[in-house]
Amino acid sequence: MSISLNFELNDRDLEHFQSAMAAAKKAADGKSAQEIVDCASRLLGDAQKVAIPDFIQQRLMQLDDMIAMVRDEAWALSGEDRDRVLSALTYFCDPDDVIPDNVAVLGYLDDAIMIELSVRELRPELDAYDEFCDFRQNQAQRRGLEPDKVGRAEWLDSRREELVDRMHRRRARETGAGIGYGSSSGYGSGKSYTRAWRPGMFKFT
Repeated sequence: MSISLNFELNDRDLEHFQSAMAAAKKAADGKSAQEIVDCASRLLGDAQKVAIPDFIQQRLMQLDDMIAMVRDEAWALSGEDRDRVLSALTYFCDPDDVIPDNVAVLGYLDDAIMIELSVRELRPELDAYDEFCDFRQNQAQRRGLEPDKVGRAEWLDSRREELVDRMHRRRARETGAGIGYGSSSGYGSGKSYTRAWRPGMFKFT
């Protein structure tokens, strides 16, 4: 038997997590990009050693996508775009989680909430990267290659530049419109999360 739980975070609740993010960023000051990525990667590695609810697993897969965006040489995220993603990943370098990760079942709940907030902030970047990964996988299938064997050919670079330009235009529109966190994250909705190949490390089955 399973149960479905839905909840919303009000502005006061969000302020709590925003404060936690600010503290984590301060604690991570001076860390290199690789150190930040390694911190987030360790969280994924630890999470795969224990049983966690599906809705948390789905959010951790999205964290894996954020890490992949930084690590993916073909995507080649740089400048402010790369800094924005790294900034979101700094929370996972803080050893003082809101909820300690070793708490059974709910140990990764605060991580899942922070991922959800980060996903909403990084929606233009994540959507563009998803399209790029779909495009790369389709091209790999057409050419009879594994996706990780598809190099940075001219057609791949061209598609990447097109998607990055669209990503920037979307971010500019959403920033100008003052779009915030929106409504409930839909935890417990049962919606599955699928994705094309990317250099990720999250291997739940």
